Amino acid sequence: MELQRKHILFTAIVALALIAAFVKLFTQRAKASPGESPELRTVAVALVQRGPISNSLTLSGEFRPYQEVDVHAKVAGYIRRIYVDVGDKVKVGQILSDLEVPELNAQLKGAEAAIQRDRDAILRAQSDVERANSSHTAYHAAYARLKQASEARPGLIAEQELDDSLAKDKESEAQLGSSRAALSEANSQLAIAEAERNRLGALEAYSRITAPFAGVVTKRYADVGSLIQAGTSSNTQSMPVVQLAEWTRLRLVLPVPESAVPQLHLGSRVDVRVPTLSRTFQGRVARFADSLNQETRTMHTEIDVDNPDDKLMGGMYAETTIILARKETALTLPVQAIQRNGSSVNVLAIDAQNRVREHPITLGMESSDRVEVLSGLSDQDRVVVGNRSDLRTGDRVQPKVIEQAPNAEAAL
Repeated sequence: MELQRKHILFTAIVALALIAAFVKLFTQRAKASPGESPELRTVAVALVQRGPISNSLTLSGEFRPYQEVDVHAKVAGYIRRIYVDVGDKVKVGQILSDLEVPELNAQLKGAEAAIQRDRDAILRAQSDVERANSSHTAYHAAYARLKQASEARPGLIAEQELDDSLAKDKESEAQLGSSRAALSEANSQLAIAEAERNRLGALEAYSRITAPFAGVVTKRYADVGSLIQAGTSSNTQSMPVVQLAEWTRLRLVLPVPESAVPQLHLGSRVDVRVPTLSRTFQGRVARFADSLNQETRTMHTEIDVDNPDDKLMGGMYAETTIILARKETALTLPVQAIQRNGSSVNVLAIDAQNRVREHPITLGMESSDRVEVLSGLSDQDRVVVGNRSDLRTGDRVQPKVIEQAPNAEAAL
């Protein structure tokens, strides 16, 4: 009997609990508004907005010096002094090294002696011209007087004497012409000697190796006493003295894909981010090859980047964002809101009654995080972002506008 009473009491308690649960559920449904679901699903939505959008291309490339050369000697000789080493910054025209060229020094002294000899020859030739000119003047005057006297009194002057005077006049005239030719030849010899002296002087100037542009020494090949061959010799492998690179400005070499080539423009400003420095520099599209590499289908493109504080170095990698196209006031939405189905694109929009509606749209320009809407939506429309697999057209939801990150395109 005791067991039967316990069983009846337990059954009564369970029945009372079930009745209480049903009463509570009925009360909650009675309080709900007619036609409204007591619990609406919350979905994340974003607003369709107007703003800037750009089509950009991000590429990685390697920095190279704007100019880089191996500095050779124009003449062969021994290094007497070298004034720079690796890492030294030099100015344009600064002397990098002096060469000792004994043979050239001797030739230069010989050229100076030849010039002095030719100058002395000119002085002698000038004296000969003056002497010949004086003799010719005297003989010509004597012949003129004899001829005048013979014409005034025929027979007074013998014909033989008159002929002898004429012959001396002609001879002195020829001697004057010869002296003048000798003077001209002496002047020519002086000009030749001076030209040779200038040539040797130019070669002697090349014994001072100077910097062709301002930059930094990146390699040093020779030391004091090293024999350097002339850089113009084709029969020997001449050793350079130093390697010089220009670092105030660098070239960033990029392989631009074929699809982006038509939209690439000279002078376009680009952002260059260097991960190792965690910095972004401003660059400019300076030059491109205007032809595609047949193997990679890319075009060699160079970006000029200033390096005012010498933080950039050759060989560094950088990421470059090139703006191919840009619109300032385009109707855009987040890329997470669109769904592609073959060639068609649609979004789930929330209408004024908070019901889900499917809208086919036409897209325009696309960036990394937003797309342009050409048709199908209006400004301030609400579109579903994120997971949409459980949503159906006509479902009533509780929309929650998510905070969108600042438009990265506005800063470009």
